Amino acid sequence: MADSALTPAETSALLRSALAVITAEGAALPEAELAWRPAPGEWCVKEVLGHLIEAERRGFAGRIRIILASDTPALETWDQDEVARSRRDHERSWSELLGEFTRMREESVPLARGLQAADLSRAGRHPKVGLLRVSDLLHEWVHHDRNHIRQMMANVQARAWSHMGNAQRFSRPD
Repeated sequence: MADSALTPAETSALLRSALAVITAEGAALPEAELAWRPAPGEWCVKEVLGHLIEAERRGFAGRIRIILASDTPALETWDQDEVARSRRDHERSWSELLGEFTRMREESVPLARGLQAADLSRAGRHPKVGLLRVSDLLHEWVHHDRNHIRQMMANVQARAWSHMGNAQRFSRPD
C-alpha cells in the first residue's frame, strides 16, 4: 500500500541508497565545485554533507539510540548553522567528509534495519516539536536525506545554468 509506513528494512535500504547517490555525485565533481556556494549564506555541497553528518550524529541515529536507552528521554536541540560554521567543511577534502559520513551511515543502516515493532513506538520529548517517536525519526531521516540531496543537485544545476546559452530556453516556462 502506497500510504503505509516505511518498515525498518525499507528505511535502511533508503539510507544506503542515499549514501550511494551522494558518493556518486561527489565523485563526479572537482573539489572546487564541491566548495562552490550558489549565493552568500548558502551551503556548498561539502557543507551540505557536513550537515548530514551532524544530523546523523545528533538528530537521527543519535536520538534513536537515546530513545532506545531510556524511557521518554528529553532530547536536545542544536544550532545547525553554528555547527556548520564551526565545522568549516568547505575547507575539508571531499574524501575526508565522505569517509566520515560513510562510517556513520554504515553504523546507522543496521541500527535502522534492526528496529523491532515495539521500538518504533518508543519516543523522546523534543523541546520544540514535542513527542518524537522512533518511527517519526525514521521517516524524517529518509525525507531529510532527499531534501539535502536535492540541495546538492540544485547547487550543481545552478553552476551549470549560466553556461547553457540558448539551451536555458528548454528549462524556462513559455
